[in-house]
Amino acid sequence: MTESDLDPAALDVRDFDAADYLGRESSQIYLLRDAAASGNANYLATAIGVVARARGLSQLARETGIKRQTLNKSLGPQGNPTLETLMAVLPALGLEIDFRFKEPQQRELLEA
Repeated sequence: MTESDLDPAALDVRDFDAADYLGRESSQIYLLRDAAASGNANYLATAIGVVARARGLSQLARETGIKRQTLNKSLGPQGNPTLETLMAVLPALGLEIDFRFKEPQQRELLEA
């Protein structure tokens, strides 16, 4: 190994985007479920953004009428999408929100 091998300027470093690795719907759903279960709003917004990029952000912008830049910002790591944005984005991605009651044991803990 030479000194030029250790030169940071010689490294080929690319940005990582999880969207490049989430081509299968099953992988996308797993990510979204994990994000929703975490209770972390930023994680959920980011996960929706990853799925949106995996499926094509430009197409999503056309379908929702929301600018690509706005989608990128609101569905990014620091994003905080409005409910109105989510109500446009989720159906365009073929997703829906499903509400259900927690298991009785979990509800009892919340009520205590």
